[in-house]
Amino acid sequence: MIYPKKYDVIVVGGGHAGCEAALISARLGCDTLMLTIAIDSIGAMSCNPAIGGLAKGHLVKEVDVFGGEMARNIDETGLQFKILNKSKGPAVWSSRAQADMVAYKYRMKTVLEHQEHLDTKQEMVDEILVEDNKIVGIKTNVGNEYLCRSVVITTGTFMKGKIFIGLNEYEAGRAWEPPSLKLSDSLRNLGFRVSRLKTGTTPRLDARTINFDVLTTQPGDDDPIPFSFRTENFNRPNIPCYLAYTNEKTHDIILSNLDQSPLYSGMVSSLGPRYCPSIEDKVVKFFEKKKHQIFLEPQDANSTEIYADGLHTSLGYEVQLNFLRSMKGLEEVEIMRPGYAIEYDFVDPTQLKHTLETKKIKGLFMAGQINGTSGYEEAAAQGAVAGINASFFVQKKEPFILGRDEAYTGVLIDDLVTKGTKEPYRMFTSRAEYRLILREDNTQLRLAEKSFNAGLMRKEDYAIVKEQIRKIDEIKKTLKNRFLVPTPETNNKLLSINTDIIKTKTDLAKLIRRVEVSYDTLRTIVTDLPPIDKFTKQEIEIDFKYEGYLSLQRQQIEKFKKYETLKIPDDFDYNNVNGLSNEVKGKLMDIRPVSVGQALRIQGVTPAAISILIIYLRKHSDKRFKIAN
Repeated sequence: MIYPKKYDVIVVGGGHAGCEAALISARLGCDTLMLTIAIDSIGAMSCNPAIGGLAKGHLVKEVDVFGGEMARNIDETGLQFKILNKSKGPAVWSSRAQADMVAYKYRMKTVLEHQEHLDTKQEMVDEILVEDNKIVGIKTNVGNEYLCRSVVITTGTFMKGKIFIGLNEYEAGRAWEPPSLKLSDSLRNLGFRVSRLKTGTTPRLDARTINFDVLTTQPGDDDPIPFSFRTENFNRPNIPCYLAYTNEKTHDIILSNLDQSPLYSGMVSSLGPRYCPSIEDKVVKFFEKKKHQIFLEPQDANSTEIYADGLHTSLGYEVQLNFLRSMKGLEEVEIMRPGYAIEYDFVDPTQLKHTLETKKIKGLFMAGQINGTSGYEEAAAQGAVAGINASFFVQKKEPFILGRDEAYTGVLIDDLVTKGTKEPYRMFTSRAEYRLILREDNTQLRLAEKSFNAGLMRKEDYAIVKEQIRKIDEIKKTLKNRFLVPTPETNNKLLSINTDIIKTKTDLAKLIRRVEVSYDTLRTIVTDLPPIDKFTKQEIEIDFKYEGYLSLQRQQIEKFKKYETLKIPDDFDYNNVNGLSNEVKGKLMDIRPVSVGQALRIQGVTPAAISILIIYLRKHSDKRFKIAN
């Protein structure tokens, strides 16, 4: 049948990208339909029971500022919260939380089902319907056609998914769930480049068969910080994880059974995530290491199921059991679910715009693992941007684009659409050139205005952030305008807080720039300084202590923007530019960069080629070009 209701936006898939895309689209007032293979699996955590992590925490907090749900969801269902890299500089601080996988999934499902303007249906999408290179709808496995004005595809690992456990293989989108067998063929028929990637997961263990007494306890922070700036009265449990280790016997068992690994037997030829390797890869490629860390993490508050983080494997069941039982504390362990590898179809992301709309088909957007990424957080960030832009496409609004200088989400998307990927892409702080400015702690401060102006942030939430900014600015002004004079009494007080004396009249801002001086220690000297909350103190101290580095990075951003404002029209003919090699012309015509800045980031496009391109653009500029001075 042709379904009688026509939708503004249809979201294909109910994973982390699909949830954010559907919720944000509906919250923007678009009549939205989510179609998923299994409604009971909406928001399911297919792999690790955690949200956040290095650089990933940044993405979660950015999704929160844009009106998404992941941050609120983990704040309500987390089992343990901690800040990673706290001993290092604030540029690399990252939040991570252990999740109650069951509670997380069901809360997300409940939020979606109660969201106004959002319908949810259990059907598998087989075909994308297109007329005149514009999306018109989709067709499902039961023969239904749903008409719409835009589509967001968020299929995760389900497109022609194939699971491997030892030498056994079977078709599945994830363990014990059916794959999508026809959708990627529909995309191929529309002219998209579709390839294969591989990822994997770990065995799930029975906690009753683990000797935790001989393992190292890994608790969360005693004073945890929520992910969402909107979360109030934060009071979550602190359920510990445990640290175990492989050993030489473990490694011997793995090495002697590599013939049973689909990764080494030739059954799987696609690339897996380099930064989250299987235990087989760890043992083979890091042969000199005598042990590897394994984190044993609870999957939910009520079950005995334990996730063995660090033991991603596709070895046979018997081999998995044997190498697990070779580890201290796991001598009698039982497997509840075996680890496995999964191979699946993905679409080359260089076929997308920065809005995550495809270049070939108007109104067709893609987000998540279909774009070659790995991780819940990377998926959610893309889902948010795709949902926003699918809605804005329908509403004929200006597209919502994040620059590399604005957000980690901007870095993620720019990397994908400019460079593509041949392996599952994972976000790291090292990928962000301006990470000292794009810190996790200041996410709402730097993005609230952009979000509010785009209609994504509620007025009451924007008011919260504006008040935070006002308090920070007020205290900073106070510190700059208050002075200490070098009296014996003053210098004795400075020595009492283990900092050097002053010899001239000195403002409090200069004192707080010292490594050993904090706002709290300063108040022991200047007792009439007002008490302030923990967040405000943190932002003030970072702004003053890293002032020189922040200023330098802002200068770098200004230089970066000069190239970004040098726009290139969609129909620009690179064949007219003398001096460019055929290889460079081919890359530029394939990616179709929107600016000289993006062209500069394309692999294989040299600085010399960019200089030639800039000279040509300036010489032949007309009203279509926006040329930077």
